[in-house]
Amino acid sequence: MSKPNPFRYFKTSTEIIRLAVMLYVRFPLSLRNVEDLLHERGIDVSHETIRFWWQRFGPMFAAEIRKRRIEGMRSSRWRWHLDEMFVKINGETRYLWRAVDHEGEVLESFVTRSRDRKAALKFLRKAMRKHGPSEVIVTDRLRSYGAALKKLGAEALQETGRWANNRVENSHQPLRRRERAMLRFRRMRSLQKFAAVHASVSNHFNQERSLSSRHIFKVNRTAALEEWRQLGTA
Repeated sequence: MSKPNPFRYFKTSTEIIRLAVMLYVRFPLSLRNVEDLLHERGIDVSHETIRFWWQRFGPMFAAEIRKRRIEGMRSSRWRWHLDEMFVKINGETRYLWRAVDHEGEVLESFVTRSRDRKAALKFLRKAMRKHGPSEVIVTDRLRSYGAALKKLGAEALQETGRWANNRVENSHQPLRRRERAMLRFRRMRSLQKFAAVHASVSNHFNQERSLSSRHIFKVNRTAALEEWRQLGTA
């Protein structure tokens, strides 16, 4: 039995929908910025339509990207970097826990109301359930990490040190730029949804530009775009 076409009830072409979702999630653009960019290309759609498209298809595209990548990512030799971002939602502080590997691949994002041992434990269990164990887990000196790792029997894996966690600190920057473009998040659920989609899209288009020649970068970028254009058609 063939999989139903997720675009079957939409009059707009799938290429335009994919382009709008990619522009909004990948780059620090507002919905109205994306509307203007599409208008310059002769495509007349409302920013509310773009909002609906990303909410409808963004998680679907992200899930498909994760499905294609996650099996090849399983490795016990990973070096994980963990950190938490402070995010204001309606004036209240919430915490977005994030894990990246030694290559900058975003492994997991998890939103909580607190940053105690219980929250750290839920975050670590979720990451390990998806990606398997790590050889080294680099954290800052927040004691919640040590307590959670001790509960898991993995305290020997923890590593802390000055500048040791710059990898994950730098990975916060694209999401911070998106937060400013979106004029902050308004609900924990919307933050969790966007962070998960943004992580998958960032992983898909992350070509480590500084580590490869111009020719290899162009080949990889073209391949990533071509793969993006096939999402939702399988």
